[in-house]
Amino acid sequence: MLALPKLMREIAFDGAGGPDVIRVREVSVPAPGPGKVLIEVVAAGVNKPDCFQRQGHYPPPPGESDVPGLEVAGRIVAVGEGVAKSRLGENVCALVGSGGYAEYAVADGRLCLPVPRGLNLTEAAAIPETYFTVFDNVFTRGRLKPGETILVHGGSGGIGTTAIQLAKLFGSHVIATAGTVEKCAFCRTLGADHAIDYKTHDFVAEVKALTTKRGVDVILDTVGGAYIQKNLSLLGLEGRLVQIAFLQGSRVESFDFMPLMLKRLTITGSTMRARSIEQKAEVARALHDKIWPSLDRGKALPVVQATFPLEDARAAHELMESSRHLGKIVLETGE
Repeated sequence: MLALPKLMREIAFDGAGGPDVIRVREVSVPAPGPGKVLIEVVAAGVNKPDCFQRQGHYPPPPGESDVPGLEVAGRIVAVGEGVAKSRLGENVCALVGSGGYAEYAVADGRLCLPVPRGLNLTEAAAIPETYFTVFDNVFTRGRLKPGETILVHGGSGGIGTTAIQLAKLFGSHVIATAGTVEKCAFCRTLGADHAIDYKTHDFVAEVKALTTKRGVDVILDTVGGAYIQKNLSLLGLEGRLVQIAFLQGSRVESFDFMPLMLKRLTITGSTMRARSIEQKAEVARALHDKIWPSLDRGKALPVVQATFPLEDARAAHELMESSRHLGKIVLETGE
């Protein structure tokens, strides 16, 4: 094992609340258990679920750290029982259940993937959470196929930018929604065939016109609420609605299920964090086999718009909640 410090910095929350509850604390460096590795973190991705956790709405799964952070990139500096010592020194990006906002983080060895060729560790830290989520939900659950059309809500954020690029990578037609003219233009630079400003246009009417009322094959939605019925109206025959968040709520007062029967629709969705390690490992293997070769060739890469030092996690959360960002936000430890 490499010589390690006894103490490290990490981000903690002083109770549930706004970004003002974020603070830096000093704690002991953790040790990896069986099947785990210890990563010296260079960068950690910032995601909406981190903000929900800070607000008290998205607690870590049992047994996970209370420290936020679902994805990291860095170097493996210690390994637990059952992990080959040859992995020491590897540069990896990893999906973690929690604990990413720290100078050292424990990850399951099966969820550590090599840093794609040509990317630095800050860029690699923007991969795991969104690519695991999009790949599993769009292609496994949503069954998106080449030549089909997908509607991506929130196309300018981390999930949206990933979904647009991966869908185009596999030959699908992409329609995205975003909240400004500039964000729509950004979506088009990533490959979206059409981008609709939902604040100034009726996206339902726009999508129906673009598809000559046939509808789309897959919808990836994080909004919920009133969007649910609208989404069902936009799905074509055998269409699939994939729900991965409910920013406007998971309940609706009135809902017409008739489109499910008439158009033979599927409603599905998932969260990645609560899944078993074995299930996440399956996704990791599929990503490595089907997506990593493209990343190594410089295709469908993560878009990092802003970086902050670890101690400025509050500013990173403020930017995330302002919705002004394009793509991903990343914290850097300064290593």
